Amino acid sequence: MPAHARRLPRRVYLVRRIMLAFVLVLVVAVGAWAVSRVLPGGDAVADATDTPAGVTAPTAATPTPTPTPDPEPVVFTLVTAGDVLPHATVNRNAAIEGGYDYVPLMEPVRPWIENADIALCSLEVPLAPAGEAPSAYPVFGAPEQLISSLGAIGWDGCATATNHSLDRGVPGLERTLEVMDAVGLGHTGTGRSPEETVSAQFYEVEKDGATLTLAHLSATTFHNDYTDPSQYSDHLHALDAAQIVELARQARAGGADIVLFTPHWGQEYWDEPDGLQQDIAATLAASGQVDLVLGGHSHVPQPLVKLDGGPDGGGMWVGYSMGNFLSNQDEKCCDISTATGLLLRSDITLSPDGDATVTAVTWSGATIDTAGRQRLYSIQQLRDGTTFPDLTLGPERVQARWADLEAVMGLDAYLPAPPEPGGAVVTVVPR
Repeated sequence: MPAHARRLPRRVYLVRRIMLAFVLVLVVAVGAWAVSRVLPGGDAVADATDTPAGVTAPTAATPTPTPTPDPEPVVFTLVTAGDVLPHATVNRNAAIEGGYDYVPLMEPVRPWIENADIALCSLEVPLAPAGEAPSAYPVFGAPEQLISSLGAIGWDGCATATNHSLDRGVPGLERTLEVMDAVGLGHTGTGRSPEETVSAQFYEVEKDGATLTLAHLSATTFHNDYTDPSQYSDHLHALDAAQIVELARQARAGGADIVLFTPHWGQEYWDEPDGLQQDIAATLAASGQVDLVLGGHSHVPQPLVKLDGGPDGGGMWVGYSMGNFLSNQDEKCCDISTATGLLLRSDITLSPDGDATVTAVTWSGATIDTAGRQRLYSIQQLRDGTTFPDLTLGPERVQARWADLEAVMGLDAYLPAPPEPGGAVVTVVPR
């Protein structure tokens, strides 16, 4: 065998093969690294030295944050109305087999009540005591279904301090409050104890993520037969202006955003307030503690005015009398004004920082058809020619009632349409 053909020693051969394999691995690794620098998805990240000279590397755009909208004020609607006064004819028209149902009598004006964020009535009369027969004028004692009907049509609570509160004695008064509690209606102005009698009824009204706390007070200037109501102070709230101011102050300290006072005052069938009404209203306005005074008892509407004073000096609205709501009074028995009562709408604006203000008070009219199954109607709908199955009121009677109402109220604050449904949730705060 030639010398150049000799086989290398086995150890040298193995070393050479190992070195060759190492070189191949190194080449593959370097190639993979180079590819990762130029192809997408590589693990390596280019640094500033990879950018050609004179060229600025692009930077990622920073997304613009969506601005948070400023909170909006929330407007709450409060609807109140005149006296619920079920005379014998009202009860007969509400009678059904086994009891009474007053809802059909109020059905035509349901939107004004049900659509309100909170609706508070003026309950003129007590219920008959348990186990006793109902009665009407001159000594009232309504069937207990009156309360459930008020709740079913949309009322959230009522003022109960009136000259008739004790018509059926303390048992009738207490029965009234028991049934209102059972139905879920708030009440103020009468009580089962001296403390309950004068205490405010609180309501929490939730809407659009905001909560309005409203405190309601009621009191009367007299009892039947012109007896001083302070004789019955354990159960009937006698109206004293200085006390109302103090109770309103306490309600605000207790968390009330708005304080509503419903007085039972004035002279029957007078379409203007008397001196006592004006004096009490002026005292309450000057105190700065009361937001709204919306009264009853005269059975006829009295003017709606805004007095100087009120919370923060912005004025205080006074509706001296809302007239009648549900009754048997009209021009056939009484003054023509008794046939038409007010549905007052108060707009309460709650600002994002929690300040509540009464920003408007407007009125519309509800009129009774005593011959037409005791139904209540919007007087504007009747003026517009809207027809109803049981209606007996002709255009001339409607126009006469309207003319009388307009003469007292004027048109500056007239708003005939019901409020739009607001979807509010009302909680009657236990006490």
